[in-house]
Amino acid sequence: MSAELQASRRDGTLILTLSNPGARNALHPDMYAAAIETLSTAERDDTVRAVVLTGADHFFCAGGNLNRLLENRARPKSEQADSIDNLHRWVEALRDCPKPVIAAVDGAAAGAGFSLALACDLIVAGSSAKFVMAYVKVGLTPDGGGSWFLSQALPRQLATEMIMEGKPVLAPRLHQLGIVNRVVADGTALDAALAWADELAQLSPNALERIKSLLGEAPHNTLAQHFEAEKHSFVESLHHRDAQEGISAFLDKRPPQYR
Repeated sequence: MSAELQASRRDGTLILTLSNPGARNALHPDMYAAAIETLSTAERDDTVRAVVLTGADHFFCAGGNLNRLLENRARPKSEQADSIDNLHRWVEALRDCPKPVIAAVDGAAAGAGFSLALACDLIVAGSSAKFVMAYVKVGLTPDGGGSWFLSQALPRQLATEMIMEGKPVLAPRLHQLGIVNRVVADGTALDAALAWADELAQLSPNALERIKSLLGEAPHNTLAQHFEAEKHSFVESLHHRDAQEGISAFLDKRPPQYR
């Protein structure tokens, strides 16, 4: 069986499963294009309320396939550069997706697999799941935005240690550092992520989209700029049908029903 990105639905949740049997779900360029197309379709589908990214057989992703990378040394540098560009488009698609994206990590998230998990909005991980930026162990440097995400999330010294040493870090430690949101029993990360997605699906899609946008803009805005962004978002949200339903439901003491 070849490497592929499998897409399935459970109610309002789109499930994207990294699958590469025998290679611990190592990444392949075919996955990149499939992911970008699937996320683009989901963005336009109002019935999709959340996205869960996971790996087959209770293992998230081993990162890049080293045999394929070794073979690429005999090819023009531009081929590898193009492949990384497509990986980065996938990461951008995860970040730009207006729906909440949850990573469900069991086993390990290594290399670009770790980067993909970091690109998600939320991370649920099994208690013994390992996260590792192992590039340095094979003479490489990060891709997929891994060094950017970690430098944003951690003090410089901790990010430097994690990337320069390339040693595995367990989920409980990343939970303490605020990178992993929830630690669950091994083998249950997907179920926990789907349950969380179900909870998010009950909330206003418009509000969730705007919150994700505000959080994405925040690091690049001055406080004054962000005041303006929040003002615009609040006013637009107030005049959206979701606010009519949400406020009415609260006053009527009933659960809201968002369309």
